[in-house]
Amino acid sequence: MPLQPVRHAPWSLDCSGGLEVLRAPALARLDWLVHGFSTRRGGSSELNGSRVLNLGFTAWDSRERVMANRKKFLRAIGAGKMQTVTLEQIHSDLSYHIDRSRWRADTAPQGDAVFTGERGILLAVQIADCIPILLADTRRRAVAAIHSGWRGTLARIAQKTLGRMRMELGTRPEDVIVALGPGIGRSCYEVGSEVAREFHAQFPRASGWFDGPFDALASGENDPNWLPWLTMRPPGHSPPSPRVHLDLIAANRAILVDAGVPAGQISASGLCTACRNDIFFSYRREHTTGRLMSVIGLR
Repeated sequence: MPLQPVRHAPWSLDCSGGLEVLRAPALARLDWLVHGFSTRRGGSSELNGSRVLNLGFTAWDSRERVMANRKKFLRAIGAGKMQTVTLEQIHSDLSYHIDRSRWRADTAPQGDAVFTGERGILLAVQIADCIPILLADTRRRAVAAIHSGWRGTLARIAQKTLGRMRMELGTRPEDVIVALGPGIGRSCYEVGSEVAREFHAQFPRASGWFDGPFDALASGENDPNWLPWLTMRPPGHSPPSPRVHLDLIAANRAILVDAGVPAGQISASGLCTACRNDIFFSYRREHTTGRLMSVIGLR
């Protein structure tokens, strides 16, 4: 039976510094923490005739405009004087402990999660459909930012990051609050048989995270290698392979609950980047698009 989400207060879209910033109520209540999920409007970059807040270094945008956008966003959330830490994201399960004694401010190593217990450091991940996950340990006062697409979800990056926080910072899962930010939703995220098989192999409850013929695809019953022979169709005329839709929010929620985080302490924005292309960037919908940024840090 799929895990049922707990009802939380609605997330707020606040206007600050000429920008719209999405905030999670559970994190906004913590006065020792700063966080925010960026939106697309109000920046100095130009995309398809509109001004947008692109926060990622892309081929179509200039570095100067991206840096100006980042500065504006950080001011809007009250983090203009904090040291921002970003990564070269590679859809992995790699996480980094940000410690000033061992961290170079000019580096951006390859990985998809960062965590810290130090004040004045702002952790950031970039998205354009994948799920941004922000964690806050309310007892130890430690935070984490995670980028989780289907590969990161399959590799349990949220659980592994929480495990490292437990080992290195003393974090207990029962003390953690989690915010799952805007990403591509279940109805828009179509994936193929290879993804279905991977999830089926890793998670006993994976079928609850998919819509469509998940069991058939996961078992290989609809393998395109034998479909042409079965239907007696000539090469090049076989029907397209069946597809399924994946719910990354439900998958990450279940993974975090399995890791020990109480379900009532996990909230999601409920916003799909592909459906709400007026507010967010979506690679699936636009292909040439910008990058959003999700940030968290200790004041």
